[in-house]
Amino acid sequence: MKKHPVEFKSLTQLHKAMGQPAPSHPLIGIINYGEAIFDPKDYEDGIILDFYKISFKTSFSGKIRYGQGYYDFEEGGMAFTAPGQVLRMQDEEADYDGMTLHIHPDFLRPYALGAQIKQFGFFSYSAAEALYLSESEKAKILHIYRFIQDELSERIDKFSQDVIISQIELLLNYSNRFYDRQFLTRKAVNNDILTNLEGLIDTYLSDQKALVNGLPSVNNIADQLNLTPRYLSDLLRNLTGQTTQQFIHGKLIDKAKEYLAKDHLTVAEVAYQLGFEYPQSFNKLFKSKTSLSPLEYKKSLLN
Repeated sequence: MKKHPVEFKSLTQLHKAMGQPAPSHPLIGIINYGEAIFDPKDYEDGIILDFYKISFKTSFSGKIRYGQGYYDFEEGGMAFTAPGQVLRMQDEEADYDGMTLHIHPDFLRPYALGAQIKQFGFFSYSAAEALYLSESEKAKILHIYRFIQDELSERIDKFSQDVIISQIELLLNYSNRFYDRQFLTRKAVNNDILTNLEGLIDTYLSDQKALVNGLPSVNNIADQLNLTPRYLSDLLRNLTGQTTQQFIHGKLIDKAKEYLAKDHLTVAEVAYQLGFEYPQSFNKLFKSKTSLSPLEYKKSLLN
């Protein structure tokens, strides 16, 4: 009999499963990891949360698995989960310190943040792409968590939601800033990723895989690099100013120019070699990138 992940539709349900008192507010709550009581064996097939989860782990002696990969959180950090994602847990994952903030989408809905939160790409990252924090950054994040926790412990009034929303916005904006810093400070690792990316695309185009399988896709390339598509695009944007799709297009144009320089290949044949289903699509992309049609470029080589 096929098993399924356990779905938590409410914060109250989750708090009860973690051995915690009911949340002060039905749509937002904080759980201290050190106080949580649960048996990971009960969730071997994973859990699905119907709300946002922002984890702040200050120390950790186990691992969290996403798909087939594990992430070591020993030094602490932050991870972000959007509603509907599957989080898998194992026996060794129960020993860590820190806090996790759970926010139901309905809490955000009356505010601009309800729509804007989808623009924060790190909710699409995997745990292996977590945010590492410096000591000063940890202090800022901890202050926000404690502020929200204090606000929730006070008597809820008509201003509580406004105040907490402003703190969530601050938390997300800080996270954006810290991720930007992380992309810059991990240059060695990121440059290795860039080198591997270039190698993957070059091999794909040179081995005529595109002729058989079609254009290289962002999802397939990211999967081969063991990265999420959104993280890869954000990383590339910081390194090169381009998204993954734009980077792939650039490599396609470079390869197209190489093929067009060969007299025995027609424009249509070049398009098919690169994985385009229709030559017209290739013509449009090539002209948008070079201001010349493929045929015009081919003729220019003869001058």
